[in-house]
Amino acid sequence: MVNITLVCAGGMSTSMLMQKMKEAAKAKGVEIDVRAMAESAFASYDGQTDVLLIGPQLSFVYEKLRDQYEPQGMRVAVIDMIDYGMMNGSKILDLALDLMEVG
Repeated sequence: MVNITLVCAGGMSTSMLMQKMKEAAKAKGVEIDVRAMAESAFASYDGQTDVLLIGPQLSFVYEKLRDQYEPQGMRVAVIDMIDYGMMNGSKILDLALDLMEVG
């Protein structure tokens, strides 16, 4: 099971992406737990996150989040702008799995 958290400015667009990723995971036979939230809410989130994916509109916080969370074993990446805009759940799921070297 890979625990994925998607963050964006308000959590709305990542909520749609979350559904696409769940559909892609089901089609690929991969077990994931994925949630979406605003970046500001992630600091107080106490659930498990293996992969933190950042919406491209927040790419400016990537280094801060990477430096804060990767030492704890969390993988952090920015979602490609085109994949994000197209809501390409399959490709973004592949990004998360590649970061975990799963699938």
